[in-house]
Amino acid sequence: MVKLSKDELEEVLEEIEKYKGHATELISVYVPAGYDVNSAQRQLEAEKSTAKNIKSTATRKNVSEALDKIVRFLKTLKKTPENGLAVFAGNVASAEGGDDMQIWDIEPPMPLKIRLYRCDKEFVLEALKEQLEVEEIFALVVMDRKEATLGVLEGKRIEMVRHMTSGIPSKVRAGGQSSQRFHRITEGLTRDFYKRIAEEVKTAFFDNPKLKGILIGGPIPTKDEFIDGEYMVTKLREKVIGRIDLGDSSQSGLKELVEKSQDILANQEIIHEKKLLEKFFETLGEKPYLVVYKEEDIKKALEFGAVDILILSKDYDKKSAKEFKKKAVNIGSTIKIVSTETEEGKQFFNLSGIGALLRFKI
Repeated sequence: MVKLSKDELEEVLEEIEKYKGHATELISVYVPAGYDVNSAQRQLEAEKSTAKNIKSTATRKNVSEALDKIVRFLKTLKKTPENGLAVFAGNVASAEGGDDMQIWDIEPPMPLKIRLYRCDKEFVLEALKEQLEVEEIFALVVMDRKEATLGVLEGKRIEMVRHMTSGIPSKVRAGGQSSQRFHRITEGLTRDFYKRIAEEVKTAFFDNPKLKGILIGGPIPTKDEFIDGEYMVTKLREKVIGRIDLGDSSQSGLKELVEKSQDILANQEIIHEKKLLEKFFETLGEKPYLVVYKEEDIKKALEFGAVDILILSKDYDKKSAKEFKKKAVNIGSTIKIVSTETEEGKQFFNLSGIGALLRFKI
């Protein structure tokens, strides 16, 4: 069995979730990490006896066959996979009375803690869906004295939370005001604006347990006045992990802030994805004999065992992706799923949506 990445798990769950049973005949089995797979197998053998009491002939047949399929699969395992195991089986034929018995076996990206046997009209997926949730987020603030935009970086997705304007007048003074008086007024309005920004940051992020850090971008000295002026509450001020020189305080500035924070965000998914695709396109330009991106060429490279990293767009055809992944696993290739939420991801999808970095020239 191959341990799935989060992206691969999401794909499988999207497929499984589509199926509904015509009766309580779809079986979900969870074997937690560290639990004896033989014990799980024996428990399901016992469930086969209980299934004989089901009144409906069709339901009894479907439940018995699904249990048989799972038990046969468990017998092929010497031990429970490192992160545990989820197995789903059932007759997923769309027409009542049809026959399409399927089984899915999953080793998830993180350890399973739940033990479960459930026979229902749909598969029980909640424990696996929880593993797809982003564990940490970053607050984004881009600002100057005229406007500010708040956003959030969640996995690979950048989303705007709030846009604000200060209402501070431009440097042209209103009718005959002295320079000093005008300066006092604008400074007061600026402080009020900083307080408003701090309040919005608090409202959006103070109670969010997933908040890992805050990135603040803006011109010198605006962002520094804001951070050092202690406008934010201590708990949030301590979460500031980067102050970036930036001229764009609009929504597009959020993207630029993430771009310029690559070192800080080195462990974030969006940066890993961008670096992988940058490597792909650089290699394509400099050493094109070590890159393939057409389906036929990738099939050939897989047959020769030449694929080091197989890259698939999340929007690439699911059926074809499944076939390519199976072949890549057989030759020990690394499989990477990329989104279309970055510029590089869109460019990769428009190229073909599939590509490979090779171990050697073929």
